[in-house]
Amino acid sequence: MAITILAVLVHGYHLGVDDSAIYVPAIKRVADPNLYPFGAEFFMSHAHLSIFAMLVGGPARMARLPIDAVIFAWHVLSIFLLLLAAWRLLSCCFQSERARWCGVALLAATLSVPVTGTALAIMDPYVTARSLSTPATLFAIACYLTNRRRQAAAWLVLTAAVHPQMGVYGVLFLACLEVVRRGRTEQVAQPVMGALVVLPFLPDFAPVIGPARECLLSRDFFFVSTWTWYQWVGVFAPLALLWWFAAAKPRGTLPAFSEVAGGLIPFGVAFTALAVVLAIPASLEGYTRLQPMRSFHLLYVIFFLLIGGLLGEYVLKARAWRWAALFVPLAIGMTMLQVSTFPASAHVEWPGSNDGNSWTSAFLWIRANTPKSAVFALDPNYMAQPGEDTHGFRAVAERSALADRIKDSGAVSLFPQLAKEWQSQVTAEHGLDHFVLADFRKLVKLYPVTWLVMIADVAPGQICPYRNRDLAVCRM
Repeated sequence: MAITILAVLVHGYHLGVDDSAIYVPAIKRVADPNLYPFGAEFFMSHAHLSIFAMLVGGPARMARLPIDAVIFAWHVLSIFLLLLAAWRLLSCCFQSERARWCGVALLAATLSVPVTGTALAIMDPYVTARSLSTPATLFAIACYLTNRRRQAAAWLVLTAAVHPQMGVYGVLFLACLEVVRRGRTEQVAQPVMGALVVLPFLPDFAPVIGPARECLLSRDFFFVSTWTWYQWVGVFAPLALLWWFAAAKPRGTLPAFSEVAGGLIPFGVAFTALAVVLAIPASLEGYTRLQPMRSFHLLYVIFFLLIGGLLGEYVLKARAWRWAALFVPLAIGMTMLQVSTFPASAHVEWPGSNDGNSWTSAFLWIRANTPKSAVFALDPNYMAQPGEDTHGFRAVAERSALADRIKDSGAVSLFPQLAKEWQSQVTAEHGLDHFVLADFRKLVKLYPVTWLVMIADVAPGQICPYRNRDLAVCRM
């Protein structure tokens, strides 16, 4: 638990930022069904595929607990579960406790490391479905390695229920591992490649056009053809090291070490090949939504565990100064990385606190002083504004809002049926901060907007019960 607390302090915590701007509103709607009477389709499109929102929000509703505190508790719990699952997996791969503890410590210290060009980190400083699917997958692998197949299957079912995409990766990795353990190395890529047979039968993967294609192309991390050289280094360097691990069979490791390393190689190579194939012809453009390179999230997690175990066994050993020489600078570097990522916010945004960020201050005022039925309009690019730090309005303010161009476009990239409504809402509020009376009249004819968040100076006579140095919250 001490390592968990240190991990939170090193990597920080932020409610409702980035991807959690999609996940948190779904959680809060489970906790309070009266929230978000308008526009919920932009986050429920994800939520209805998973039990994640119900798992987090359901207990809060039944126990009537403060939802922000519950979400933070789940974040802490998810890190603890990840590290516990890491220990279980390392126990299958290393003989000494020193190696196992070093693997756990290295993973805890590198949670903020980006997973090559996938736009993922090993673990985010906020709650998403991956926060729970990742430890569940590691538990499944550990159970499989100790021949507890039924328990492994149960963990995989839970993974798929929480995050279907990550559940698929977990199943296919275990399939690769099974082939490696049976010694049929020539067939090791068959589980992943065999899964491609189902591609033509997947629903709603026709070529996308119009605003749906605009949203798809805005996610350049979907397309490996746009990746930089250093992102490709992040693909092949781990694979090369894993090949060496599998071949060398280092001292102090158990047979599962080489099996896991050996299974990750075809797993990563096959998904890389698939990503390259999907990125080339325009006819396969729609399939890029499968995001095959996100399989590297699991690869990175296990890779850092194996690296950590080897460092503990061969380098750090029982020398305290060596442990400090590695982990103190690493922790400082990770802290500085997160502080630079969210420069206008507190490093740890404790539940119930207000750190003085003008955007979150305005959103929290809205939560406390406007009706739950309120519908807001904001600049559709508000999440990219200086000082906003990608805090999602719905997640923090707990109010409905017209679609934004930053995160809601991500929902459209995966669910093209939302494209028409998304484009209509974004167009309706474009240039909001410079609207004149005629523009406001046109807006309310199209949508039931009752409140505004304005960045620029408001027009004379506008009723704005809240103002700070950057924003005004005004009645329509």
